[in-house]
Amino acid sequence: MSQVWIGLFGSIAIAGIAYWKQSLSGSGAVAAVFVGTILYSTGSLPWFGTMIAFFVFSSLLSQWKKRNKENMERMYEKTGRRDAGQVLANGGLAVGMSLLHGIWPLPVFWYAFLGIMATVNADTWATEIGSLSKKSPVSILTGRTVHPGTSGGITALGLLATVLGSIFIGAVATILLFIHWKETISHVPFPFAHVVAINIGVTFLAGTIGCLADSLLGATVQVMYACDACGLEVETAMHCQKAAKKIRGFSFFSNDRVNSFSSFIGGAAAMMASFIIGA
Repeated sequence: MSQVWIGLFGSIAIAGIAYWKQSLSGSGAVAAVFVGTILYSTGSLPWFGTMIAFFVFSSLLSQWKKRNKENMERMYEKTGRRDAGQVLANGGLAVGMSLLHGIWPLPVFWYAFLGIMATVNADTWATEIGSLSKKSPVSILTGRTVHPGTSGGITALGLLATVLGSIFIGAVATILLFIHWKETISHVPFPFAHVVAINIGVTFLAGTIGCLADSLLGATVQVMYACDACGLEVETAMHCQKAAKKIRGFSFFSNDRVNSFSSFIGGAAAMMASFIIGA
């Protein structure tokens, strides 16, 4: 039970600070406490710490050069202040992997978790850093130049951020694993270089695949609208205080669902990679 209490109070403290700093809405804070408590109580430090690292650094990136991003945020369904939908879209599957690992402690669930976290982190870094690119994005489908902030648009800077965001998760997870092992067992069961190579390799592959899948889904099935008032292609049915016209995609495929589905793809890619390398 001590793990549950540590996870609960730790999550309340972190979510409270995030709410105070306006990184989380009220519903987002509640969802974050739920996610954090489950992760710590079923997966301990490496799981919980990896999620916290994602959240802290993504929140900092959201605030970085925020004024430069204000025009693009007008196109998005959600803002930098995460609500429950965003928290669960980013962390729901990760919690599922932690629960499964708690029941059946198989390495494949750990790698699936890493793939999910690498995907959501890579996507966040690609959006927050890529949006600062001086070159206009191009459509992942057609290669044609699109308006900054358009779903499915990619830039060279965004692709670099995708790779760095993926590797970051692998590096953080590896450090936390060794801290956890040294606290709980008398010897580290695997050579450090071996664990680094596998975790970095899996997160690089899975995060990149998942993030590109997110862009592809954003360019095809995600619902998008056209605002007659400002002429922008937006993710919301209401814009400029007027109803926007649906121009493509499926109504149920919101940005949160795209994020969840791409996270699933990233997790599946990590699981397959772990089977191939025999991890």
